[in-house]
Amino acid sequence: MGSSVYLDYNSTTPIDPEVIDAMMPFWHEKWANPSSAHGFGNQVRRAVDRAREQVAALIGAEEPSEIIFTSGATESNNTVVQDTLSYSDKSTTLITSPTEHAAIMGPAQQLENKGGSVHWLAVDKNGSPDLNSFDDALNRANNPLISLMWANNETGVINPIPKLAERAVEKGALFHTDAVQMTGKLPFRIKDLPIQLLSLSGHKIYGPKGIGALYVRRGTRVAPHLVGGHQERARRAGTENVPAIIGFGKACELAASSMDADATRINRLRDQLEHDILISCKGAVLQAADAERLPNTSNISFDRLDGEAILFMLDDQQIYVSTGSACESGSLEASHVLKAMGVESRHLNGSIRFSLGKQTTEDDVNRLIAVLPPIIDRCRELAPHIDTDA
Repeated sequence: MGSSVYLDYNSTTPIDPEVIDAMMPFWHEKWANPSSAHGFGNQVRRAVDRAREQVAALIGAEEPSEIIFTSGATESNNTVVQDTLSYSDKSTTLITSPTEHAAIMGPAQQLENKGGSVHWLAVDKNGSPDLNSFDDALNRANNPLISLMWANNETGVINPIPKLAERAVEKGALFHTDAVQMTGKLPFRIKDLPIQLLSLSGHKIYGPKGIGALYVRRGTRVAPHLVGGHQERARRAGTENVPAIIGFGKACELAASSMDADATRINRLRDQLEHDILISCKGAVLQAADAERLPNTSNISFDRLDGEAILFMLDDQQIYVSTGSACESGSLEASHVLKAMGVESRHLNGSIRFSLGKQTTEDDVNRLIAVLPPIIDRCRELAPHIDTDA
């Protein structure tokens, strides 16, 4: 990207060169249909099975067969919310929170609009589900489906998913977590946790776009979101996107080998970024500062300023950040996550998400710090009525 600085890794990541190398043969040499019975097809089938093993290994699944390839986490989330409740003879209520990603919020609201039962949990100041609200919802619902994200895409806050899943399983609930932001950044072993369903995405871990997975613990019943074929053990019909699957598997293998070192290095850079912004930019506030967060994510609000204006001024300097979720860019509404957290109105619209990644360097952080304070000062000059001491 030349002299540009990319700090929007929670939105998407560049494809690792090793991932591209792994994918290439399946574009122009090994192009057979993996469902074909002949030897050419079987070669491709074995490669898909290998990729399934790589994904299962990254998340610590018991068996590769628990991995269903999808077009991405949005499809995985929709499969859980839209189809699991209709298929289940037990779960009739969805329990979720107002700080979820749009890929859960959307189908939950659609379910609610159609007359379905949705319980929206209260959240604390960091956006995590309130434990009393969670326990109350469990006691009121009869074998509900619970869907809660593991790590928030806007703030990086890590929810206590193991604790929540333990409480849920005691009540016979079905537990799903959107682990898109968690996967590849911090380790976990899903087979050791009482979680039945988990969503993954390839392009958040230096793999290709348009590929993801739904982990389904053995014995868990899930209705297929797409029907009309026997692919993915009849759980997701349609000829597999083989090159993307191979790339996803390779990305998972690479993440497993470098995750610990990457997290340590990136965490140090993120701490430096936060420290320097908070001391150099008047009116800067770090959201969820006292919460456990992903090592790469900072959400910083600039008092009574317009986040879009800050973003565009940084963009002019070829520094790329986000005002929140990329899936909601273009919306003039303040972040639903920050609203649910009870963030003061003076900080809602001036929020910038900085998300670091494997290619982020100390020079990148230093360049941001050299450019950002003058931008904040310029924004305040354009809005002279602002008094940050008020």
